[in-house]
Amino acid sequence: MAQSISLADIQFARQRVTPCVRRTPQVISATLSEALKTNVYCKLELFQKTGSFKVRGVFNKILSLAPEMRSTGVVAVSGGNHGLAVAYAARALDLKALILMPEGTPTNYIEAARGYEADIEFAATASDAFSQVEDLERAGWHFIHPFDDADVIAGQGTMGLEILEDTPHVTDVIVSIGGGGMMTGVATAIKTLKPAVRIWGVETEGADCMAQSLAVGEIVALSGATSVARALGASAPSEVTFAAAQQLLQEVVVVSDEEALDSVRFLLERMKILAEPAGACPLAAADRLRRQFTPERHVVLLLSGGNIPLDQLLPFEPL
Repeated sequence: MAQSISLADIQFARQRVTPCVRRTPQVISATLSEALKTNVYCKLELFQKTGSFKVRGVFNKILSLAPEMRSTGVVAVSGGNHGLAVAYAARALDLKALILMPEGTPTNYIEAARGYEADIEFAATASDAFSQVEDLERAGWHFIHPFDDADVIAGQGTMGLEILEDTPHVTDVIVSIGGGGMMTGVATAIKTLKPAVRIWGVETEGADCMAQSLAVGEIVALSGATSVARALGASAPSEVTFAAAQQLLQEVVVVSDEEALDSVRFLLERMKILAEPAGACPLAAADRLRRQFTPERHVVLLLSGGNIPLDQLLPFEPL
């Protein structure tokens, strides 16, 4: 279980991972600003290496390990962005990587992980994959958890530092929630340095474990995610991420799959940005929250990932 993190942890993580990751751009959008009647900025983390924010936390975790703890290799359970990040970071650091993927993982993730020279093993479900982790750890592999790890959370929090540097007058930040590691890191960095900033979380219907947990005041585990936003498919938040949501978030907005996909289309058509549904959700949430924003506010949408199979986005008949 992860321990809570501090601003100092995030600042140290930044020093550690800066040589390994991109400092992604943040741009103001005249189109979105006009549509929402406020000042809207997009943090383009989908241009990060491997196409998502995940490499920040993974690099910070692996680089924190003593050499003997990573000598056998690193292992992840993931059918998505976390697995790609572990595969990429392991290759960059000359380590072996094993990615346990649920059957049915989209081909683009499988091919990308293999392209990063990771070994892949398939399991019937994610739960079955997680059940293999203890045996692998006993064999010397180091397991990299996607969100319930202090070093991973601190690495993700480096985005919060960049947001404040690029938009020091920021008043609102909207961030997607899966297991809550990214939200916890980003919110910790921003709220510590600028407590008045409002942090809004966003989930999709069918992948709303955090919203359900906050509603009843205790962690709720979903039997399975049904949302098109696969990257938000954590079954439950951790104790650390749930506590962070209670303390740091203004609200968690739950949007529909249709709203998420509409946001994907809008970003692609109007801004020429291809975000995956989980990465586009902050736009859907901003639309829901438009009455919260005035012309004087400065709203940052954290577009966290852009890995979406093109055959799902643009079905067409071959010529």
